[in-house]
Amino acid sequence: MSDREPPPVPYRVAVVLIPNFSLMAYASTVEPLRAANRQSGRTLYAWRNFSTAGGVVTASNRLDVLTERLDPWAEPRPEMVVVCAGIGGELYRDRELEAALRQLARHGCVMVGVSMGSFVLAHAGLLEGHRCTVHWEMRDAFVQAFPHLQVENRLFTIDRDRITCAGGTAAIDLMLELIGRQHGRGLAARVADEFVHGQLRNADEPQRLDVRHRHGIHHPQLIDAVRLMESTLAYPLPKAEIASRVGISARQLERLFKQHLGLSPSRFYLKLRLERARRLLRQTPMSVTEVAFACGFETASHFARCYREAFGVRPSEERRQFEEEYAVA
Repeated sequence: MSDREPPPVPYRVAVVLIPNFSLMAYASTVEPLRAANRQSGRTLYAWRNFSTAGGVVTASNRLDVLTERLDPWAEPRPEMVVVCAGIGGELYRDRELEAALRQLARHGCVMVGVSMGSFVLAHAGLLEGHRCTVHWEMRDAFVQAFPHLQVENRLFTIDRDRITCAGGTAAIDLMLELIGRQHGRGLAARVADEFVHGQLRNADEPQRLDVRHRHGIHHPQLIDAVRLMESTLAYPLPKAEIASRVGISARQLERLFKQHLGLSPSRFYLKLRLERARRLLRQTPMSVTEVAFACGFETASHFARCYREAFGVRPSEERRQFEEEYAVA
């Protein structure tokens, strides 16, 4: 997206809502535009809500939003199209919508995927040859579905006329970046202040909290051990090797985990692997056996037994229940 030429005023934004969309991601997209208008005293941005058929679209928190029918031929066309989706968006397929998005892209609209909206753009073929990002929780599923795309671990990625965003409050940072490019960093800063958004985060800042904040730990060797575990879920390391790599004895490692995390290293490692397995079961078509191997289990039967002990259901039941709840198209 070029920031060298001044954008038209008002800059027209079409927000396409997918059933079960994230209200946080939606509000984080449109509210900065409203605040930019307020702070500037001008109508810099105008936005409207759309869906394939029009009518009410329900968010994941059950809030209803009224939309118009998306017509890619209607004039005036928007300068930007933002596809906003939420949990279950990775399962969503709407051929009519995908065709409409491709048509709008051919007319030069900037295409934006927020949260699971990245899946919708990818299914429509609109991320081919472009760098992109997706919510950290969906990265495995996205890479599995679109192995040829270049996926980055960023808050948002702007690659020419394709923009993707991790969702949640990262959408605020994306919109502040766009406002800053189009109308100056001063306006973006005033919008951030209005939302008590304490800093303008760069695109390449991490999506997730650091290990020390996520787990409430501060011991340096324990932090290193957890990071090592999180990076080796498919090929779990022996306890002795983890201890050696972080510079302590296996007995010290055992003591640190029990003291600070309330679990043995092996139980904590298993917990991380099962959490990843749950994401893969919900978000990908991988078989139960494939998920088991991807999460470091030698047999599907051992995996199924551990899974049921942890979550109370068999892996196959987990997938079925999730698809029944979120399969919306």
